[in-house]
Amino acid sequence: MPLNIRTYRDLTEADRSGLVDQIVAQRRRVADRLATVRRVLAVLSGKGGVGKSFVTAGLARALVRGGRATGVLDADFNGPTIPSLLDLPVARSTFHDDAIEPAMSPEGVRCFSMALLLEDGRPLAFRGPETEGHVWRETLEAAALREFLADVAWGTLDQLLVDLPPGVQRFQELTELLAVPPAVLAVTIPTAESRDAVRRALHGAVERKARLLGVVENMVGGPFTGSAADELAAEFGIPVLARIPWHPTPDVWDAIALSVRSTS
Repeated sequence: MPLNIRTYRDLTEADRSGLVDQIVAQRRRVADRLATVRRVLAVLSGKGGVGKSFVTAGLARALVRGGRATGVLDADFNGPTIPSLLDLPVARSTFHDDAIEPAMSPEGVRCFSMALLLEDGRPLAFRGPETEGHVWRETLEAAALREFLADVAWGTLDQLLVDLPPGVQRFQELTELLAVPPAVLAVTIPTAESRDAVRRALHGAVERKARLLGVVENMVGGPFTGSAADELAAEFGIPVLARIPWHPTPDVWDAIALSVRSTS
């Protein structure tokens, strides 16, 4: 028998908790904070281990080199790596005028990550009933994403890259928070297994009416073989923006940045 679970949209009686008002206010705060961000770009793959964060960091650097104000939101709360990939010094978040100031990389990429809130080497641990973590953990992670968007002073940006964790759950949460679905850049490695995982993620993005910018094939020319990027490009009618070798040179990132800028 299917469960009949009500959401806040189904409330018909007075809500003494003020939940609806809180949600509306938080989403308004997200919209206000991102009003000076020209475009939100979600970098996804649907699986781990394909170098998605590596691609995000390289693209962010190249965009800044090309004169585009760029920020990166590290939305992989349990495995945050963006600060180290951007060579950010050890830093803690600072507050100014009721907002969190993003960290700044040596090249000028603005960044915020759970890694800036955690003690070095410590895992992410939310407070709550230990025996019911599976019930509330996703809710708290969704709330963390909302707060990262609403409370970080991103300033005026041409691009805000959102480095997503494996799967599609965080992407769905992101689209629910934005007035317009984010643009999507998919990252894959050549293998058939990666192709299948990325395909599922892209179908999820299409269902959410997100604009697909293209696919980047990473780790090309090594032990991983296949034609994942070409097959995904043909299926979804999107370009292969770049094929990144094991030891990429700066011109690879500049080529991806040029492609991303041309779709603005």
